[in-house]
Amino acid sequence: MVNAYRDPLLDFSGKTVLITGAASGFGALLAEEFGRRGARLVLGDINNAGLMLVVEKLKAMGAEVQAMACDVSSETDCAALVALSQKNFGYLDIAINNAGIAPPLQYLEEVDEETFDLQHRVNVKGVFFGMKHQLKRMRLQGGGVILNVSSMAGIGGAPKASPYSAAKHSVVGLTRTAAVEYARYNVRVNAICPFFTLTPMIAEMHTPEGATLEQVHAAFASGCPMKRLGRPEEVVSAMLMMCSPAMTYVTGQALAVDGGVSAY
Repeated sequence: MVNAYRDPLLDFSGKTVLITGAASGFGALLAEEFGRRGARLVLGDINNAGLMLVVEKLKAMGAEVQAMACDVSSETDCAALVALSQKNFGYLDIAINNAGIAPPLQYLEEVDEETFDLQHRVNVKGVFFGMKHQLKRMRLQGGGVILNVSSMAGIGGAPKASPYSAAKHSVVGLTRTAAVEYARYNVRVNAICPFFTLTPMIAEMHTPEGATLEQVHAAFASGCPMKRLGRPEEVVSAMLMMCSPAMTYVTGQALAVDGGVSAY
């Protein structure tokens, strides 16, 4: 008789995983992959209707799920999502700060204050408010894992996306600072930095006047050594590994998942 064996790299049985931006893209796919591996899920998204569709799918798979509408630019909502994990599962093992938005493509001199502020309100405050309450819970319980979704725009320049790049650089800075502050409490904090990936954010992006979406995608792909955009499942696989219970000595990192772009 062969003994059953669970690979410790990808076994999330009984782990409580919180994910923001879970109604689509990386968040929805990641929730599904964690659910398949035995995790209990706490999901938030500002798109409540889309979130409920994800919840229905996960419950049909047999996953344990709690969810709520969550605007990550609201500290109250971010705190409530952490409280939901505590109330229903008593523990928060892993938190993924994934919610984010992208601006229209514009040169820096064309960007208005509202666009710049919105990027920081969602992409920076959303991570800051999330971590603020996640870190407190993890410190008190004696450990945990946080993964923030940054971007290649967070570790390099991003022509025509200056407010997005500024916000995603802030995410990396927050990640590294929190990693240093909380390592003594057995809390790991890392960031994932994908290149352009075919999520709804990219598939439905605003294009410059006179350019088609296909032309914009082709231009993005031309800057990648693999000459293609990323697939969501490729990024989610890296996210799972960064959250792995076996990755206990990895913290403060901004991992590029970029088809080789950062190797130039």
